[in-house]
Parts: sequence; C-alpha cells; structure tokens
Amino acid sequence: MKRLRSLHSARNEARTHNHQEVVAEEARNKLPVNYEAKKRQAEWLLEDQNKREEATKQGKDYDRVKLLNISAVEAERLERKKKKKNPDQGFSSYEQATVRQYNRLIKNMPTMDNEEYEKQKQKYGEAFYGGPNVIIHGMHEDRKEAVDKMVNDLEGQIAKRSKYSRRRIHNDDADIDYINERNAKFNKKLERFYGEHTAEIKQNLERGTAI
Repeated sequence: MKRLRSLHSARNEARTHNHQEVVAEEARNKLPVNYEAKKRQAEWLLEDQNKREEATKQGKDYDRVKLLNISAVEAERLERKKKKKNPDQGFSSYEQATVRQYNRLIKNMPTMDNEEYEKQKQKYGEAFYGGPNVIIHGMHEDRKEAVDKMVNDLEGQIAKRSKYSRRRIHNDDADIDYINERNAKFNKKLERFYGEHTAEIKQNLERGTAI
C-alpha cells in the first residue's frame, strides 16, 4: 500500500512537471523569433554601459581598458570590422540606402539611461520586449523632449535634402545633339572636358567651312 501511494505521488509530480513544461514551451513559441537575441543584446548593452560609467568615474578610458582584456589578434579583427562597418559604396538599392540612413540616425541618439530603462522594463513586464499577442499601442506615452528632438531631426533632414542638386529642367531652345538621355549625359561630359579644345572645330562644322 505504501509503495502504491509512493508511485501515485510520483505520477502526480511527473504530470505536474510535464504540464509546467508544456505551458513554458507554449509561452516560448508565442515569443518573436529573435526574442532571445534581442534580450541578450539589450543585457549586453546594459552591462557595457555600466562598465563604461564605472570606468568614467575612475577617470579611465573604457575603450583602452576593454582592449586590455582581449588578445592582439582579436583587437585587430575588431578594428578592421569597425573600419568596414559602414563603408560608402554608393547607391546599390533603396533597401541599402534605408539601412545606411538608419545607421546614421542611431549614431545621433543619446546615451541610454539605465535607470529609465529599468523603470520601463519593470512597468511593462513581458510586454517590454513585445510579442505577437502583445498590444503595445497606448501603453507608452512619448515625452515632450523626445517629440521635440524628433521634430528638430526631421527639420534638419528636410533642410539638408533641400540643398541636394535637383534634376535640371529641359531647355527647349538648346541644340539637340543626342539620340536619348544617356547619350545627352555623355555629350555633356565631353563638352565639359573637351569643349574648349573643340570649340573652333564645332563652329567650322556648323558653318560648313571645315576642311
């Protein structure tokens, strides 16, 4: 009888444990695919910021202190990676242009406030990292300082964009010496580099007096 009660208790314990595992697995499946990566990145950034602040209080250069804990080969690899991080390769696609614009914008972001980060994390709980079944709309209230900064940043982008070179308006009175737009651009390049040297030849051809 005692053995039967022991087996019955072990079965109930295993059933409870299995149920907890099923609930935990279901909760993990509801999370975003990159949830763990985002969580690890946020924790690393927080730890790195704390170490940087501690080094600043001690009057040390955190970047130099951090290099003391890695090998020369690793330091060289990080330096090469840093140089190749955002090279200007010109326009390739609108997607890449958007990525480069995003990287430029986040460089101007202020240093993360650890206290505010922890407050937000405690306030929103599981919704802090978001998820497919989490409604974030209405939970967060933007600060006036953040809104003002966004407005100033957008105005700066508009002002910078207004200085860009615009497409020239077609001149109907100009001579047509091209067969398509690509040929017109090529002719303009030729004129820019060789126009002063071929001006007399061009005039003679136009007058019909060229030998």
